[in-house]
Amino acid sequence: MDKEMLKEAEQFIHTFYRETNKSEIDMQIRLAEITEAIQLQGYYKHTFKELEYGAKLAWRNSNRCIGRLFWESLYVIDKRHLKTEEEMKDALLEHIDYATNKGRIRPVITVFSQETVQNSVRIWNHQLIRYAGYNTKQGIIGDPDSFAFTEECQKLGWKGSEGPFDVLPLVVQVNNNAPKMYDIPDELVLEVPIRHPDISSFEDLHLKWYSVPIISSMRLEIGGIHYPAAPFNGWYMGTEIGARNLADEGRYNTLPRIGSLMGIDIKRNSSLWKDRALLELNIAVLHSFKEDGVSIVDHHTAAQQFKLFEEREKESGRQITGNWAWLIPPMSPATTHIFHKPYKNEIKKPNFFNQPIPY
Repeated sequence: MDKEMLKEAEQFIHTFYRETNKSEIDMQIRLAEITEAIQLQGYYKHTFKELEYGAKLAWRNSNRCIGRLFWESLYVIDKRHLKTEEEMKDALLEHIDYATNKGRIRPVITVFSQETVQNSVRIWNHQLIRYAGYNTKQGIIGDPDSFAFTEECQKLGWKGSEGPFDVLPLVVQVNNNAPKMYDIPDELVLEVPIRHPDISSFEDLHLKWYSVPIISSMRLEIGGIHYPAAPFNGWYMGTEIGARNLADEGRYNTLPRIGSLMGIDIKRNSSLWKDRALLELNIAVLHSFKEDGVSIVDHHTAAQQFKLFEEREKESGRQITGNWAWLIPPMSPATTHIFHKPYKNEIKKPNFFNQPIPY
């Protein structure tokens, strides 16, 4: 019998029954069922209620996430019964549509079948919606962080237009079958053109970003059971786009263009051109999303929300865990309370974990 799985199952079931106020007798009956299942077949299956609560706990325990205040609002879609790539593709498109909600972003997770000796499913995408990256003779086009996956898609027959914002296809794999690729219909991808409330020439940069960050490469682990395909999303914090995706030198590297557009001397560090360009880019991102009615949060509000999360966890008798390097926003971190606090980076389960890239 897998003693480690049983140990983790017992820990999760105790937490689930205690926090949802279920009876001790029912818990003991359920533990007996789980023990028998592990003895007979090497694993057990979660009830929907266990899966639902476990997924929420995984968000609550995510040390890198500043948005954990809303963990109880996560909508869990159970797709564990699906068997084929075509069915998975349809479920992923449903997720994108439901989560996007015409801009009123909803936190969602879609859980596909658990991993067993006989069964394994994977989504090759890091995020369900992401832009391609091309390393061409004319230079870098698009998102450099997508170079490797873009090449894999091209090997599978995908033909991008070599534009800066080409939406990559979905790639799913069932067991050891060849991966299958599916384009995402244009009407499902809500994008926001980035413009500035005061600098009209900002639109000349022709920047945009997609509305929903749906992480699809991580493994969900609940009570010793692994779900290698469990895409999930919240909504963006503005700095994820304005201080990282569009700003990082290893990503879209737009700050030099923005600095030049603003008439700043970008040859001298002492002009603080990067800081000034970064600020205006983040103002533009927040302005554009809000003007288009797409959910987004600024980093100061997100930090205040995290403080409320900390207070509620303390009231519930739970220790606050967190990865400080990830929790501090990438812009003006010292203006938030998070910067000045130590956090214990203890990993609690259920949780989300990185897993090897399947290609």
